[in-house]
Amino acid sequence: MFVTTRSLDHHGIVSGIYDELEIGKVIDEVLPKLGQHKLAHSIVVKAMILNCLGFTDSRLYMYSQYFETLPVERLLGSGISASDLTDDVLGRTLDEIYGADSTQLFMKLALKMMEIVNIKTQLLQSDTTNFSVYGDYKHIDGSFDIEITYGHAKDGRDDLKRFGLGIITNQYGIPLFAKAYSGNASDKEIIIEAMKKLQENITFPDDVYYIADSALYSDNNIKSMRKGMKWITRVPSTLNLSKDLLISDLEFKQGEDSRYSFYETIVEYGGIEQKWVVVHSTEMQKRKDITFERKIQKKVLESQKDLKDLKKIKFACEEDARAALERWKKENPHCLLETVEISTVSTRENGRRGRPKKDEKLIIHYVVNAKAVRNEEIALNEKEYQGRFIIASNDLTLDAEKMLEHYKNQSKVEKGFRFIKDKSFRVSEVYLKKPQRIEALSMVMVLTLMVYSVAEWKLRERLKETGETIPDQVKKQTQKPTLKWAFMLMREITEVKMEVDSKVVTQIANMDEVKGKIIRLMGKNCEKYYF
Repeated sequence: MFVTTRSLDHHGIVSGIYDELEIGKVIDEVLPKLGQHKLAHSIVVKAMILNCLGFTDSRLYMYSQYFETLPVERLLGSGISASDLTDDVLGRTLDEIYGADSTQLFMKLALKMMEIVNIKTQLLQSDTTNFSVYGDYKHIDGSFDIEITYGHAKDGRDDLKRFGLGIITNQYGIPLFAKAYSGNASDKEIIIEAMKKLQENITFPDDVYYIADSALYSDNNIKSMRKGMKWITRVPSTLNLSKDLLISDLEFKQGEDSRYSFYETIVEYGGIEQKWVVVHSTEMQKRKDITFERKIQKKVLESQKDLKDLKKIKFACEEDARAALERWKKENPHCLLETVEISTVSTRENGRRGRPKKDEKLIIHYVVNAKAVRNEEIALNEKEYQGRFIIASNDLTLDAEKMLEHYKNQSKVEKGFRFIKDKSFRVSEVYLKKPQRIEALSMVMVLTLMVYSVAEWKLRERLKETGETIPDQVKKQTQKPTLKWAFMLMREITEVKMEVDSKVVTQIANMDEVKGKIIRLMGKNCEKYYF
């Protein structure tokens, strides 16, 4: 008699959602299996997603070891074993994804998901991030669509090269668009290009809003937005018009949510008439007040240092000295000048030191003598205006509170990036040596987010529809669990194979009421992997 056990855990849920969204079917249509290769590309992609959502320390080059403890045939198909998932197999699939245009493939998968999942798209949220990679990645002109190079390091690793990633999600954080970019690509260009490409490939209702942070808001981007595209974005505080508005005495209207108050105005920017809403957030003000004093002290010290450098300069005339002082005042509003004096100094024409000779010609210079002190009035005024920011939309009829509500939903796409970069989601630590494979892998990373986001949305919807609950981390019943927590509840589900009377019998062990409920709520595509 023999007995073997394999950890099934939450992997049946992942496989079930993968099947339900017909991801394998779309991949097989785009990337048919050719030659003598045992595994279809759809099976390899499914294996990658299972690994990505394993929440372990396994990395791309450890796939075979990772699957040795899982019921591979149950999850991937009859006759498939962990040893089939070699580096060469994975690399070949990534090469095929790249060759088929990973962005177009992802949009095909997104379209199929939208056909199957009954969600009306209301918001399209755009954002960008970048990933650091290890290795040299020498650039060859014209070789690849993206360049692995140095750029703005959002993870603080300025010493590493990187690639960028642009994503657009719906209001539930389910990604509909994904594209990899060069490591030095501009966020402003990435976001507008992503929006345009998505609109070219997928038709959305007229009432959908495109949402982004202040990287979208530029003169060129506003002008280039296609007619009929409704958008909401944050206005950069660096624009002169927004600077003035943020420190103006405004008559705010209290919102239904007492944490926010609003001031609305109509402006024209980029040739587009739009509504600007100045939002005051009490919570934001509290956060900023904590660091405000430190920022003011830093600015004062910097201004005093600039004045010290100015005092070392010898001017040819008094007018130049006074003009330099005026420029300093304009550039350093956080300080006031005390004991201001323009004095003269004489130097010998030959530049030598020491007492000049009788009747020796001297050169007269003018120097600044002044002391800089903190401008308390400016500091108090700025503190009063903490907690303000501006959001804008080309929908002039949009209510201020609804505009803020839509904009705050931008956190969903940011949550998606945090998910991809989570240390338990180790595929984000890229160790691939070809830029084209990194580009293909970025598509798989976002596809994994799609599977995860759809599964979480479905579980919450089914709990709401049935009125059922599951326990959260502190044993309270909830209808809004994170999927990661639901996966934690699925731990220790095991496939057991044993020989009984010369026959192999397979059973599922360690099932309980909560695990069974989660599986049942997720539907037949998931149930088949457990029962």
